[in-house]
Amino acid sequence: MNKISLIDIGSNTIRLVLFEYTKTHGLKEIRNIKTPARLAQYIDEDGYMAEEGIAALLKILNSFKQISEKYHITKIFPVATAAIRQSKNREDIIGRIKSELDLDAVIISGEEEATLGFEAAVHTISYYDAVTIDIGGGSTELTFYEDKEIIYRTSLSFGVVTLSKMFFEGKKHNDKAAIKQTKQFVETELKKVNWLRDRRVPILAIGGSARNIARIHQSMISYPIAGVHGYTMVRNDLQDVYKLLKNTDTENLDDIDGLSKDRADIILPSIIVFRTLLNIVDAKEFKFSRKGLREGMAMRIFSKEYPVAFNKYRVFEDSIEQLANDFNLDPTDTDKRTEIVDRLYHELERLNILSLSRTNKMIMKHAAGIYYLGDFIDRDASSQHTYYLISNSNINGIGHRDRVRLALIASYKNKTLLDFYAKETGWFNDEELDEIQALGSLVKFANALNISNTEIVENLQLSKSGDAFILNIQYNGDPIAEEYHAVRQKKHIQKILGGDLWIEFTES
Repeated sequence: MNKISLIDIGSNTIRLVLFEYTKTHGLKEIRNIKTPARLAQYIDEDGYMAEEGIAALLKILNSFKQISEKYHITKIFPVATAAIRQSKNREDIIGRIKSELDLDAVIISGEEEATLGFEAAVHTISYYDAVTIDIGGGSTELTFYEDKEIIYRTSLSFGVVTLSKMFFEGKKHNDKAAIKQTKQFVETELKKVNWLRDRRVPILAIGGSARNIARIHQSMISYPIAGVHGYTMVRNDLQDVYKLLKNTDTENLDDIDGLSKDRADIILPSIIVFRTLLNIVDAKEFKFSRKGLREGMAMRIFSKEYPVAFNKYRVFEDSIEQLANDFNLDPTDTDKRTEIVDRLYHELERLNILSLSRTNKMIMKHAAGIYYLGDFIDRDASSQHTYYLISNSNINGIGHRDRVRLALIASYKNKTLLDFYAKETGWFNDEELDEIQALGSLVKFANALNISNTEIVENLQLSKSGDAFILNIQYNGDPIAEEYHAVRQKKHIQKILGGDLWIEFTES
């Protein structure tokens, strides 16, 4: 089994995600389809889901089953959360799904839902300590973890749909009295979770409402790169989005870029929850995870057959390896280039010419591994494709700023192009760009020393002679291609050295 169909039966939306897992490419989405259902609104005052809601659910599930079958996927996993979990006739609903559609739907508890969201987050975000929140239509799941191990978890019986129904029904989306009542209610409920207060760790937000808020903020500031996974907001950023939503009339909500029409009437309650949580936790930043319940469940299913498939302590490394595989990079070539750039750096460090932070050294080495992956699209424009592919790819375990740093190093061709790419974001000052240029130059030179992909370089040593430097390269094989390209590229290394460089090739 390497393909599954997972149906997330939420209180607000029902979503079909087709997943595939391979050892080479990891966990991949084949297809992702959602439809709004608002099942929570069909639960009556006595706690029973009305026939209208059940009929809508069965219709959607039947459609999703047919889509799965067209992809020749027989392993279908419907997972039900708050709306069905909170319904008193839940057993009847599950029974009808089985009898009418022959699907085995599973109702998961709120605590289990929190755990699955946590599992997805720690396998795709690099933070070792955080509070996670997944606010759905009918419930809100919270966890606190340290060293990537869950410490506390809980599920609260309210979500964006239920909050809207409780306080905003029949009113405008920004009704002042409704907002005040919502704030009071949410603060009271969150303060009951005694392990939340003053944790002073980042908050990881999961789910559609969180992603929507991130997209709104990105539109507000004309964010220059794609993706919300790993996107970070601070207190003032959340305040800016809140003010925009509160001050926009209901009839003008469609004019807010990034706001989904399906969530326009329920987005304000969600940001009230997020802002309240930020204050209670005393968090300095609010980071978004695109991965949640569905990915956590998929990991759990695939792990039964592939026990070592997912490693929460190698998030960035595994993501880079999968990216290299996606673009058919030769692993022997990438490993050798990484080895050479590491040795070059250590020689420069030994002579007190270059010193990097642990993070920037790691980024340099991984940039060497995926250097010029844009060849996959067009060799003549490899640098351009490399920069835009990496800077806009969803790379787990790394922030957006470091993702762009990685892209600039892996795409390095010359200073002119580097400056051109860097202007897109404007995130780096002159000193940082000088370092990025130096690291890009090292990666480019390392590539020249294995240009034939025959792994002839066995060792190298840098020494100083007067005002000049000598790089002795020990080889085994035919170095004709490497000699030619090393001489062509040595100007980049001379800039780092601040002096002339003589290159000697010595047979081992």
